[in-house]
Amino acid sequence: MTARIPPPPGLVTPRGRGFVIGVLVFGVVATVAYWVVWFGVDRELLASAHTASYYAFENSFPLADVWMIATGVAATLALARRRASAFLWCVAAGTNSVYLGLLDVLFDLENGIYRSADGGAVAVEVSINVLTLTLGAFVIIWAWTRRRELVRLGGF
Repeated sequence: MTARIPPPPGLVTPRGRGFVIGVLVFGVVATVAYWVVWFGVDRELLASAHTASYYAFENSFPLADVWMIATGVAATLALARRRASAFLWCVAAGTNSVYLGLLDVLFDLENGIYRSADGGAVAVEVSINVLTLTLGAFVIIWAWTRRRELVRLGGF
């Protein structure tokens, strides 16, 4: 049996790094696509309700989503470039996703969105909620359980 020699500090690659990069890229692309459809194509394709309060609520998200996209891009680049800042950016991206997902879920619960007569719209809304919450939590947990490896990415 041969002893496993750890790679030099600058070459540490935490297990699952590629998958997490994929999750982050998916989140960034999906969020951008959502807003392209909402503002540039037809928001009715995504709308779970057709009330003034629903549209006002959805229209309050773009700036926060830009921050979520920025942290997702920063996490992706830091992981791809093997930077120690990957830990910070992964936690930031994951917590942004969970926070925005929880806001969305609470609005949906308080406004009866899940009981909507339009099953397709409800399916879109539930999918968005499940993805933002589970993928955000996944990235946080992944980063936390690999925090020592991630900090060593920068050779520290």
